[in-house]
Amino acid sequence: MKEISFRNDVLPLKNELFRLALRITLNNAEAEDVVQETMIKVWNRRDEWHAIESMEAFCLTVCRNLALDKNKKMASQGRSMDDSPGAEPTDDSTASNPERKAMLTDSVSLVRRLIDSLPEAQRSVMQLRDIEGKSYKEIAAVLGISEDRVKVTLFRARQAIRQRFNETERYGL
Repeated sequence: MKEISFRNDVLPLKNELFRLALRITLNNAEAEDVVQETMIKVWNRRDEWHAIESMEAFCLTVCRNLALDKNKKMASQGRSMDDSPGAEPTDDSTASNPERKAMLTDSVSLVRRLIDSLPEAQRSVMQLRDIEGKSYKEIAAVLGISEDRVKVTLFRARQAIRQRFNETERYGL
């Protein structure tokens, strides 16, 4: 078992943890809070690090659970979590064509809204697989489900996004 360092093994995961928390909570401030709470929880369990097989999977699992707990708490308080993430990414290759740039920005915004409208399990699987690039095995470990369930959930999420995107593009809704 290798020696685990908070600075070298845990801190570099903060951006990945933030993206996962943001995908679940749909709120920048809440996602930042979740990441901070995750870091504190992981640090407080430093005596158990030697028994952890994958620090990354452990951190992602803690982050996911805290984000889900925060969602439940906010829902029970009747607060809205509809604050969408901030700025849209820009693509310099479209800078000379404003129409193309606007269409691309609209499409990216639409896909983000569609992903945000998915059930939490599908959002989490899409985030971990398509955005973070995790393997099915890693996702299964983080979410506590089988690899087959990960594949089915991912397929259904992608299918739902594709269908809704095509409907929206076709009918302009």
